[in-house]
Amino acid sequence: MRPSGFLVMGVSGSGKTSVGVALARHLGWDFFDADDFHAPANIAKMSAGIPLSDADRDPWLILLHHRLEETLKKGGHPILACSALKETYRCQLLDGLRGVRVIYLKGTYTQIKARMTKRDGHYMKPSLLRSQFEVLEEPIGALVIDVDLPVEEIVSGVLQQCFTDDQMP
Repeated sequence: MRPSGFLVMGVSGSGKTSVGVALARHLGWDFFDADDFHAPANIAKMSAGIPLSDADRDPWLILLHHRLEETLKKGGHPILACSALKETYRCQLLDGLRGVRVIYLKGTYTQIKARMTKRDGHYMKPSLLRSQFEVLEEPIGALVIDVDLPVEEIVSGVLQQCFTDDQMP
């Protein structure tokens, strides 16, 4: 079945935004970065090196679910870059949304910490990476991609695995 959208998930620094933007550009689909939907209080917590609680995340997940749902109802195809580290978060995000495929950008703590230390200006501090790995529940049935692959190769792999030749955009 041709996907109706994608949830690009993984820990901070795994490349969710880069992959999501490239995939959306290639497909002509709508891209949303979950980071853009955080409440100011959540951003302040993460900027201070404090991990978010499930209570902090709940309104954010509800908002993201509604954005995905609205986009699909309007005939669009959403691509959401979101950590979605726990199965409960993914279930909440995708509840009742048919055809949204999960892409899991997988890497080791060492790989991703090295990536995070090279980026500037992001509120998610490398000191929070360990807590993300501690709560990460790897998805079952997702398309699993190695974070060390070039973005173009990731996009090409997603297209090959998710679309037949006659469905290729």
